[in-house]
Amino acid sequence: MHKGFLSVLVLTALFFGSCDSKRVYDEYQSIPNQWNKDSIVTFKLQNIDSLQAYNLFINVRNNNDFGYSNLFLIAQIQFPQGKVVTDTLEYEMTTPGGKWLGTGFGDVKENKLWYKEKVRFPESGEYEVSLKQAMRKNGSEKGIEDLEGITEIGFRIENIQN
Repeated sequence: MHKGFLSVLVLTALFFGSCDSKRVYDEYQSIPNQWNKDSIVTFKLQNIDSLQAYNLFINVRNNNDFGYSNLFLIAQIQFPQGKVVTDTLEYEMTTPGGKWLGTGFGDVKENKLWYKEKVRFPESGEYEVSLKQAMRKNGSEKGIEDLEGITEIGFRIENIQN
């Protein structure tokens, strides 16, 4: 029985590993309790092929404590030689009727959100991708100090397959 179970486990791992052939980089960081407006989530990228173009994604896991239909983020890519590209991003998290978008069962949903298409990393060295929440209540200029309901933030790089 143990050999059969082990065989099924190995085959399952191989199957799921081969299904994600586009993945170049995929990492998550946990957001403990609340995401403070000054807290920055950072991903360090090394050894990215400078000749290839990639699609970039931001992955967000949220639970029912997230009380908004949209998510605003500030994303920054710092190049090895100091150049910085900053984007302000808005993502829909619910349908107009208030149903959560994304995948998952129960309280936690996961959203794979487009960030950039056909991106090249032309400089050799370490790139740094930084994300912070930029949420505000309607009619308020002051940002939300501590955002509830975001449990993890991820960054993903995929090969472009023709």
